[in-house]
Amino acid sequence: MTGAAQPRALPFQLRGNTYTMMVLKLIDPGHPEFDDMLRTKIMQAPNFFRYAPIVIDLEEIADTEFDFNGLRARLYDLALVPVGVQGGAPEMQMVALRAGLTVIPAARTPQPMNVARAKPEAAPAAAEPTPAAAPVPAPEPEPRGATLIVTEPVRSGRQIYAPRGDLIVMAPVSQGAELVADGNIHVYSTLRGRALAGVAGDTQARIFVQSLDAELVSVAGFYRISEDIEPALRRKPVQVWLDGNVIRMDPLG
Repeated sequence: MTGAAQPRALPFQLRGNTYTMMVLKLIDPGHPEFDDMLRTKIMQAPNFFRYAPIVIDLEEIADTEFDFNGLRARLYDLALVPVGVQGGAPEMQMVALRAGLTVIPAARTPQPMNVARAKPEAAPAAAEPTPAAAPVPAPEPEPRGATLIVTEPVRSGRQIYAPRGDLIVMAPVSQGAELVADGNIHVYSTLRGRALAGVAGDTQARIFVQSLDAELVSVAGFYRISEDIEPALRRKPVQVWLDGNVIRMDPLG
């Protein structure tokens, strides 16, 4: 007699992963020069933007009959690949779903470390004393993760993510590699790939690089591409930080 047939392994594998995607925030998509202005921006770094996956931010759009199919065609013409939307009214999200776009939750923001409480007003002299209301506790900050230390070179195509903490890399980072951290990023060698710090919304995060030659650096979603890096800072020790909505770069040492 032959034994029972062994169950076949699944011909696929489902697993989670983390990817970096550009966000296109729509402010006035009907502007007569919208496409031309976006094309000009893309041409500043065509290799970086070519076929890049794009998330469309609908926060400032109220038109529940928005033409997502038309927008997708316009973005495809610019070699951008829209994959989903974030924000906007539920009605708009449903229209986006029918147009083949997924709904992606917006990036989470860090919890406040302290919450100030207003002082209670003095009760009138003739009023009966009333029990004091129980103070509302401040939200607990999310636990900070351990610092992730990488001692080997980070090759092209590899992504390293440090959730809720800092990322320290002691070796070169190749072009096409990606460093991602909820906190700060330190590279004690040459950075030729991408570094994205504060990806959970931490605007105080910074990037420290011994030799800057990056494709892209980003803090809390604001970024600079290679073409925007001053020649005087290339292959030099640099720190990258966010000043309002502007990425700043300062020499170290």
